[in-house]
Amino acid sequence: MSGTSEGPRPTAGTHPHSAGPSVTECHTLWPPAGAHRSEPHGYRAAFRAATLPMAVVDHEGLVVAANDALGGLLGNSAAALTAQSAADLLDLVEDGRTWHAYREVLHGRRSRFRVTRRLKHPDGRSLWAEITVVPMPEPEAGRAGGSGSGRVLLSVADVSDRRELQKRLRHLQLHDPVTRLPNRTLFFERLSAVLETPRHQDGRIGLCYLDLDGFKAVNDTMGHRIGDRLLAAVAARLTDCVAQVGPHRPGAHLVARLGGDEFAVLVEDSAGTQQLTDLARTVLAALEKPFDLAGQRLSVSASIGVVERAVAGTSATGLMQAADTTLYWAKADGKSRWTVFDPERNAHRMTRQTLSSNLRPAVERGEFTIEYQPLVGMADGVVRGVEALVRWNHPQFGMLSPNRFVAIAEEDGSIVQLGRWVLRSACRQARRWQLDHPTEPPLFISVNVAVRQVWDSDLVTDVAEILAETGLDPGLLQLELTESAVMGSAGRPLQALQSLSDMGVRIAIDDFGTGYSNLANLSRLPVSVLKLDGSFVRGFRYEDGAHPSPADETIVEAMVHLAHRLGLTVTAECVETAGQAERLRRIGCDTGQGWLYSRAVAPERIAELIGGGLKV
Repeated sequence: MSGTSEGPRPTAGTHPHSAGPSVTECHTLWPPAGAHRSEPHGYRAAFRAATLPMAVVDHEGLVVAANDALGGLLGNSAAALTAQSAADLLDLVEDGRTWHAYREVLHGRRSRFRVTRRLKHPDGRSLWAEITVVPMPEPEAGRAGGSGSGRVLLSVADVSDRRELQKRLRHLQLHDPVTRLPNRTLFFERLSAVLETPRHQDGRIGLCYLDLDGFKAVNDTMGHRIGDRLLAAVAARLTDCVAQVGPHRPGAHLVARLGGDEFAVLVEDSAGTQQLTDLARTVLAALEKPFDLAGQRLSVSASIGVVERAVAGTSATGLMQAADTTLYWAKADGKSRWTVFDPERNAHRMTRQTLSSNLRPAVERGEFTIEYQPLVGMADGVVRGVEALVRWNHPQFGMLSPNRFVAIAEEDGSIVQLGRWVLRSACRQARRWQLDHPTEPPLFISVNVAVRQVWDSDLVTDVAEILAETGLDPGLLQLELTESAVMGSAGRPLQALQSLSDMGVRIAIDDFGTGYSNLANLSRLPVSVLKLDGSFVRGFRYEDGAHPSPADETIVEAMVHLAHRLGLTVTAECVETAGQAERLRRIGCDTGQGWLYSRAVAPERIAELIGGGLKV
C-alpha cells in the first residue's frame, strides 16, 4: 500500500458538469450548527443516494456525514459513521507517509491526496479501494478564491477489477507463455532483489544455468510445435526437481526460462556448493528419462553451469557471466554434465582473451623478440644452424614462451602477420651473422611455420620476397611444419611446399613420431629433415636413476635408418645429457638440439659461438 499525491481530476460528484453535487454544494449540506439551511434538498439526496462511497470529514479527521454507499462498504449504517475517525475506518494510519499526506489535506496545505488500500468487505472478501481526499471551500471563499473551512470530501472507489487486470497483465509480462515459468525479466528482478536486500548480505546465493543439448535439431526435424511441448515438459521436470531438493523456505528457489532452450534455477540462502551440485545431478537424472510427446518418444540431455558464492560483493552481471562461462565449459567438456565455476580456470580464460585481443597490436608495437637455439652436429659438436624461437615481452604478463600464445594466434589468424615478422627478422639476422663472419661457414636458420600460414597467405611469395630483401641464400633457410600439417598436405599446401623446395628451401617435419604418419607419403613429399620428438629422446636417459626404454631406442633407430634410406637428415630434439647424445650419435642422428648444448639465447650469444669456431 502506498499513498500518492495527484493534481485535481474530475470524479463523480466533483466535476462541474456532472449530475452530482459539486464540492462546494456538498459542503453546504452540512453547515455549522445553527446556520441557516437554505440549499436545495436535492443535493443532500443526491449525495446520500450516490453509488460512490463518500463522506464529509472535518479538520480533525472526524466524519461529519457519510452516504449509504460508504456505510455499506464498511458494514455499518451511514449515521453510525458520524463522529468516527475516517483514518481509522479506512486504514490511513498504517504508515507515516500516508498519514502525513492525509493530515496535510485536512489542514489545507495540500490540494489533493490519493492512496490505494486493501479493505475487508462485510461479506468477507477483500477489495482494493482507491481513496481520494480533496478540500471543500466555503461558497463565498470559493467565488472569491479564498481558502476553505477545513472540511474535506472523501471518496472511496472500488478498483479491484482494475487491480486484477493489472495483476494478470503483469503476470503475462513476467511469465513465459510456453512453459508458464517466470521469464528473463522476472528472473533478473528477483536476482537483483536478493542481491540488494540487506538481510541477504550475510548469506550465499547459487545458480544452476542449464542449456539443452541438441535442442535445435528437435526444432529442425520435428517442428516448433513438438519443440515447444518438449520445453514445457522440461520445465515441469525442473519444477519437480526443485520441489524434491526441498528449499529452506517457500519460494527460496526460482525456476525460470531465460530464452530459447536456456533455463535457470536461482537458489536463495544457498547452503553451499554441495547443495547446488546435488540439484544439478538431480536435474540431469530427471532429464535422462525419455519424453513422450504426441506419440513421439524423445531423449534429451543438458549441460549445466553451477555457480555458488557469497551475496556480498556479487552483482547480477558478474553472477550471470560466471554462469555463462561455466555452462560453456560443461559443453566444451563433453555435454550432458554439470561443471562448477573455477576461479583459476576463469582467470586462465580471461588471460587468454586478453592475449588474443593484444596479439595484433603487439606485433605493430614491437613487443616480440626472437631467441635462437643451436642445432649441433652430433659427430663433431659443431653448430650447423639455429632455430628461431619467438618470445612475447608482454607489458602485463612479462616474457611469454610460444606455447602461451601461438595456439591463440593460429585460432584468430594473427599467426600470419606474426609468422611473416618472425620469418623476415630471422632471415635478416642470419644474413647479418654471415656478413659479420665471412670466413666461417654460414649457419642455416630454421623457422616454424603454422598450417594457417600456408592456407591464409601466399607463403611462397612471402619467402621469395624476404629472401630477396635480406640477400639470404635459399639453402640457408629451413621451414619447420608439424607432422600432421605436412603428412596431410594436399592441394594448395602441397603445391606450396613443392614450390619452396624447388626454390632451394629445406622443409623439416617437426615433432616427428607423434602424429599418425602415412610413412609411404614420405618418399613423395618435398621433405629434407625429420625432427624426432623429444618424448623418444627422453627414453635414452641413464642418468639420475632413470631407466632407458629399449622400445624407444628401437623406434628411434628404425626411424633414423628409414630417413637415411629416403635421403633425409635427422635432428633429435630435447637432448639434455651426454649419455643421450652418445647413444643418438651411435644410432646415426645427424644433429641434436637441447639444453645439453644450449638454451635459446639472444643473437649476440650466437655471434660469440660463431667467433669461437662454432663449438658449443
